[in-house]
Amino acid sequence: MGHYADFFSFGTNDLTQLTWAFSRDDVESTFLPRYLDLELLPFNPFESLDQAGVGILVRTAVEQARGLRPDFKLGVCGEHGGDPRSIHFFHELGLDYVSCSPFRVPVARLEAGRALVLNSASGSSV
Repeated sequence: MGHYADFFSFGTNDLTQLTWAFSRDDVESTFLPRYLDLELLPFNPFESLDQAGVGILVRTAVEQARGLRPDFKLGVCGEHGGDPRSIHFFHELGLDYVSCSPFRVPVARLEAGRALVLNSASGSSV
């Protein structure tokens, strides 16, 4: 698709639902709270990106798109765009932007800045 598109904007809420084969509305009102209580899952994958699963898919797409065109625009839209842990992961991947619900914007801006400063301090080129 990178040959035909100008950018990718990953809808991580939908990607999470499809990867996990969960309907967010159904699982958050049924078994997910119990799974979290029992520590069967370390966190809610709809609040913080599952880097070992969904994150691999995003990473693969980023690598392939940037392999075609280093200036390919890449970003994320959805609630993960306002989650601190996810924002740091997206920065590590070199995404160009995050988009989220208005009430999450202050956190997203703060964490995007923190990710930039932390990576600059560690000598990362991302």
